[in-house]
Amino acid sequence: MEMYLKHPVKLIVSGSRAPVKGILIDLGNDILVLHNGAQFLYVPLVHLQQLTRCPASESNFGSPPEPPLEGAADLSYRKVLMNAKGMFSEVYITGNQSVHGYVTSIMNDFFVFYSPMYRSLYVSMRHLKTLIPYDDQTTPYALEQEKFPVNPTTASLARTFDQQLKKFEGEFIVLDLGEQPGKIGLLKSVSGNLLELVTADGASTFIHLDHVKTIHKP
Repeated sequence: MEMYLKHPVKLIVSGSRAPVKGILIDLGNDILVLHNGAQFLYVPLVHLQQLTRCPASESNFGSPPEPPLEGAADLSYRKVLMNAKGMFSEVYITGNQSVHGYVTSIMNDFFVFYSPMYRSLYVSMRHLKTLIPYDDQTTPYALEQEKFPVNPTTASLARTFDQQLKKFEGEFIVLDLGEQPGKIGLLKSVSGNLLELVTADGASTFIHLDHVKTIHKP
């Protein structure tokens, strides 16, 4: 893909209904950086289904400014998350639904994202589709900083996503931003690669851990 660096490209990204277009700014082993004329988009390569040259008629993105995150010779997904800590950002995790807030903690295979709507959101790294950092002067929903301070979770954090989920056994949780009613309920148990969730009707639902994108407690 190096041949397309500094050129307009079009991406097909998992879960996105429309192609993502922009200038390919940088490329690492597991992430790429795109500028769409207004924003920088950091896209983990695991969700890149297709990358092609953008047609000339769709290539007017202007000259990109300096990226908001500190560059590195060995660009990587984890380094992008580390550089984004405390910076107001937008993340896409499930479909076209985005969440605004701040990366506050980074563990082995998940990170904590603090937002006005969800508070502490635990995000599996394998399911982040796109991260879009904003400039230093932007705050969520134009809230004054004192009305929305960055409050990292006070809960103890596990090293891995499955261990973190196990910490919530016996508690009411919401999975995947509550996109499906069957992913809201009391976490009864986590055993092996399966979790048991008791939903509103009192029935047990079993979900494989590989398909859990996010966790939060309302």
